[in-house]
Amino acid sequence: MGDIIVKRQGGIKQWPLHLLLLPGVALVLIYSYGPMLGIAIAFKDFNPAQGLLRSPWTGWSNFTFLFELTDIFAVLRNTIVISAMKIVAGQVAPIVVALLLNELRKQWFKRTVQTIVYLPHFLSWVILGGILIDLLSPKEGIVNGLLGGLGIEPIFFLGDERWFPYTMVVSDVWKEFGFGTIVYLAALTGINPALYEAAVVDGAGRWRQTWSITLPGIAPIIVLLATLSMGNILNAGFDQIFVLYSPLVYETGDILDTFTYRLGLIDYQYGPAAAVGLFKSAVSFLFISVSYLLAYRLANYRIF
Repeated sequence: MGDIIVKRQGGIKQWPLHLLLLPGVALVLIYSYGPMLGIAIAFKDFNPAQGLLRSPWTGWSNFTFLFELTDIFAVLRNTIVISAMKIVAGQVAPIVVALLLNELRKQWFKRTVQTIVYLPHFLSWVILGGILIDLLSPKEGIVNGLLGGLGIEPIFFLGDERWFPYTMVVSDVWKEFGFGTIVYLAALTGINPALYEAAVVDGAGRWRQTWSITLPGIAPIIVLLATLSMGNILNAGFDQIFVLYSPLVYETGDILDTFTYRLGLIDYQYGPAAAVGLFKSAVSFLFISVSYLLAYRLANYRIF
């Protein structure tokens, strides 16, 4: 009886902490769960004048129309290719930079480099887009100026469909690899220094220490982040591509998010646009489920 009274008193004392959760729960309900009612648009001939409830049901016709479009498979291919390249490059670059920074002995220089490479993470793509447009300009850009000095013809990075996907990948890595570097540097601090001391006694050089101690030491983090990134296979970066793309590069640069934007907000095809979004969400949910399963099996990572 006494234990029950103590538990009730503890619950009463904690009610202010539960009240602190209410704003966050309200935001999630309003902005995450509330809009899910709009999924019904994917199965309707939606008319804003009639509203969601009075618009007629059309069943799977929006999906049928969607997969009859000649552009949808090219858009899906672009999304997967760009996203896959971003995932791979976004894993490799932070690991390499973290290993290089880990070898620095001047702490002030190490912190300075960390700060510099981390800064682009805080800038929006609207700002970075303007910077890249100036840097990559075929006529006045610094990059093409350097290429011209080497005898290479100017490249229209943002207007040539061959170069555009790679430009998106490189610029995305430039923006985000600083954040990943800090994650891996934090993982490096968890490696036992005695292992390096033993390796020195055995005559191992820096490269051998990196290969035999450092990389295996951070392998669980590498596996975890790599598997979790699978859930973003259809998220190729709407804000980045929307700021930088143009009709010249639709063939290789148009992705599901930008296609949905044009289909719904420019062409007023609300039903098919909602169908694209629902299709993307379903596939992303499948990949996220698989990624969490792999993360649990390979890195013993659990969210519950």
